[in-house]
Amino acid sequence: MAEFADQATLRAEAGDGGNGCASIHREKFKPLGGPDGGNGGHGGDVILEVSRGATTLLDFHRRPLRRAGSGKQGSGSNRSGAAGPDLVLPVPDGTVVKSGDGELLADLVGEGTRFVAARGGRGGLGNAALA
Repeated sequence: MAEFADQATLRAEAGDGGNGCASIHREKFKPLGGPDGGNGGHGGDVILEVSRGATTLLDFHRRPLRRAGSGKQGSGSNRSGAAGPDLVLPVPDGTVVKSGDGELLADLVGEGTRFVAARGGRGGLGNAALA
């Protein structure tokens, strides 16, 4: 088994945005109190970040598919859904990111340098945002 990899193919999937909620506020003496649905949360991003602790791309070679967290759905009483967590992947200094057809996307040099490989989806709108 190899202990070092200087090339790897990564398939990154950003998180989906959460669904909005269509809801009508109801109270005892207000049967149709108006809209009160919440928005869905945004999906998480997949971010490549240069880290001093990363020395090889072997982890991407063994697990090529990485997914960020999805946003949660909104609910009644104007409650928006939680945003999905971002997935930060450590890469070694000097990593070159290319698309599937060989186009240069990023050259990551220097600790802390970041590149958003996949941007998360927007959350859906609830009916409170439409009012």
